[in-house]
Amino acid sequence: MAASATIAVDVLIVGGGIAGLWTLARLKQAGYKVVLLEADALGAGQTRFAQGIIHGGTKYALTGKLTASSEAVADMPALWRKCYQGKGMLDLSKATLLSEAHYLWSTSSLTSRVSGFFASKVMRARTNELDKNTRPAIFQRADFKGQIYALDEPVFDAMSVVRAIAEPVMDSIMAIKAGSIKYENNVLSVESKNDKQYAFEFKKIVLTAGQGNAALLSSLGLQQPEMQLRPLKMVMMRGGLSDMVFAHCMGASVNPRITITSNHDQHGEVVWYLGGQLAEDGVRRSDAEQLECAKSELSELIPWLDQSKSQWVTLDIDRAEVKKPDGQRPDTFYVEQRGKVITAWPTKMALSPIMAEHVLKIIEDEKTGCADDDNLPAWLNPAYACLPWNEESRWLR
Repeated sequence: MAASATIAVDVLIVGGGIAGLWTLARLKQAGYKVVLLEADALGAGQTRFAQGIIHGGTKYALTGKLTASSEAVADMPALWRKCYQGKGMLDLSKATLLSEAHYLWSTSSLTSRVSGFFASKVMRARTNELDKNTRPAIFQRADFKGQIYALDEPVFDAMSVVRAIAEPVMDSIMAIKAGSIKYENNVLSVESKNDKQYAFEFKKIVLTAGQGNAALLSSLGLQQPEMQLRPLKMVMMRGGLSDMVFAHCMGASVNPRITITSNHDQHGEVVWYLGGQLAEDGVRRSDAEQLECAKSELSELIPWLDQSKSQWVTLDIDRAEVKKPDGQRPDTFYVEQRGKVITAWPTKMALSPIMAEHVLKIIEDEKTGCADDDNLPAWLNPAYACLPWNEESRWLR
């Protein structure tokens, strides 16, 4: 089937997670003619697996000093809250705020309490120790002997953020077939999911496809920048839960011993989503071993929790990032330009806004002009991805 007439745009974006969508919205605000291509569903990559915490850096200060990671995200809670109030760079007022704060709790062990002390002092402008009456309900029991801090870190439903950003710019988002991107003679051709052919001329192309960036770079004739994958083995738990919990439990390392966020599944049941060091170390365990470890951790950390009615599932995730010489997590987002190609990884959901601003600055600094005709064809839009706890097949394994 022959392609339609070539469409001239200022910028093409490939990848419809929060990072790509935020970049699309900001470029359109700045007056650029932009199209975003998505080969799966919006939010289908790392976005739908995010715990939704807008980190302010406290969990990275558990060793008692500010790290590059903690400083990189310090301003993100205020930025996201402003957007949620409808007063920021994007309007996220239609997104779902799951919790105004995330919490940090320590056990009665010395190591955990010392970590809590350092976190409170180093990050004192971002933490607030709570007394028994102001703690989340699950930690108000007399047999809880630790400490609780409220962190200045809101928690969002990740897919509601995707919807809030995507809806106003949906006319610029096309659903394409996986593997259909071809690049020849400075023209990028694609096939939409309803079998139509399109060709694009562009001044810049921005790759925000997470793990898909490696194949996209290859299709554009590039081998750099290199990508690394850092795996996690998350755990989902539902059944017999009444409390929505949003908290890190402090341990001995820079990572929380366990991180819990919560949501409701499609049946209205509370689901706990477990990450932190449990998920980092879990990649070396079988699924059965990881589930036993998760049950043991919760039995030790929240011994009054009744697990007898709970279902448990593991969830394997690969986080895509720029390759680091030591394989460690990058401190912040990554953006690199090579010719007409800009490759970007936000590293974490919270950093998507400033990653998008960096891309915008590159394009503005190079004076990428606005295309004359801003009319786009009416094409097929992608669907929205499903949150993992709403995929019933996962619970039937």
